[in-house]
Amino acid sequence: MFSKHFSFFLLVLLFFLSLTSHSFAADTTSWVKAGYYYSGSEISASEIKSTLFTHLLCAFAFINSTNYNIFINSSEQHKFSTFTNTVKLQNPSLITLLSIYGDPENSTTFNSMVNLSSYRKSFIDSSIKTARKYEFQGIDLSGVSPKQGKELANFATLLKEWRIAITSEARNTKKMELVLVMAGYYLKASDSFSYPFESMQKNLDWVHFVAYDYYLPEKDSVTGFHAALYGSSGWENTDSGIKEWRKRGFSSNKLVIGLPYHGYAWTLVKQGEGGVGKPASGPAITRDGSMAYKWIKSYIKSFGDGVVSSYNDTVIVNYFTVASSAWVNFDDVEAIKEKVSYAKKNGLLGYNVFQVGNDDNWVLSMAAAQEVDEDNHIKKLLIIVLLIIMAAALLLGTIFCYYYYHYYQSKDIVNFHPREP
Repeated sequence: MFSKHFSFFLLVLLFFLSLTSHSFAADTTSWVKAGYYYSGSEISASEIKSTLFTHLLCAFAFINSTNYNIFINSSEQHKFSTFTNTVKLQNPSLITLLSIYGDPENSTTFNSMVNLSSYRKSFIDSSIKTARKYEFQGIDLSGVSPKQGKELANFATLLKEWRIAITSEARNTKKMELVLVMAGYYLKASDSFSYPFESMQKNLDWVHFVAYDYYLPEKDSVTGFHAALYGSSGWENTDSGIKEWRKRGFSSNKLVIGLPYHGYAWTLVKQGEGGVGKPASGPAITRDGSMAYKWIKSYIKSFGDGVVSSYNDTVIVNYFTVASSAWVNFDDVEAIKEKVSYAKKNGLLGYNVFQVGNDDNWVLSMAAAQEVDEDNHIKKLLIIVLLIIMAAALLLGTIFCYYYYHYYQSKDIVNFHPREP
């Protein structure tokens, strides 16, 4: 009897352990921690700390304007052909994607391709063939601006046909189905242009929201936070952009927030008058004002105590002024962690870094990954506590059963009197 009770409690404990272990594993693998790797980057693929990511996107392939096939510049082909095997040395479970650039500045080629069935087929077939050739496990469509009218409808058709082709190819070749994702840009409530959200929701694995480059020194005559998480009315910011996407029908559980590993420098019209919304006369420090995060950190250090970076915890952005003539805004560790926290709180699927080569000794990538894992660590501790409580309860129950069984067994023996003849 006692052995049966003990076996039952042991089975219950093992079952509980398996459930909690499975639950914890699901928590750690469900979030997207992605990053773009630009083939023209200063770092090589072998230098990427790929253990910090679940997905890496190798950028960029392009669309041929004549036959609408995908091509990779000949000087970059070696980097693409070795990318997957290289980054998987550190992280075998990593998923790699071929990123195709649609070119929003000159969208004639993309629009022509989208608007004709035979062109769409050429593009789709070539994208799948190219991804397989270079051993990628997915495809990313980047740099496609919002559409309207016929082009919007045809874009929806492209995504549908693309998914059908990917599913068919996987079935015919007995290979894992390619992941299909894309990038999408900020939309104002008043914009007549949009994305085919219903088709995106149905046919894409996820979409990364380009949560940066809202304001650029080459385009805007006043300073602006290029990647603010929040902002007052009239200022573009990530929170308002994501809310607008939701209003238009795209759900949070397929949305990934973009994290910029770069900032911008503005030339101030009035010396010393830094801050947002101040008159500016164009880029500062670099030709277009853009600065990689690692360059920004090095630049600040070169001034010693002369330049101090500040953090705005309302807007969620870092900034500093240089020699009273230039104003720079960017995302440091505080901003990156807050944005990842925002994504978790709002039920997003994860984040996508642009771009990994701009990081400074992987400081930002580690901060982002740790912010994701923080909840999982808490859950793990809770599971451990629950297991200890469960084990203690089972042990006490077993001891109780043991003494209960032996007590009544001895009582029965004492009270047993054989019938006299």
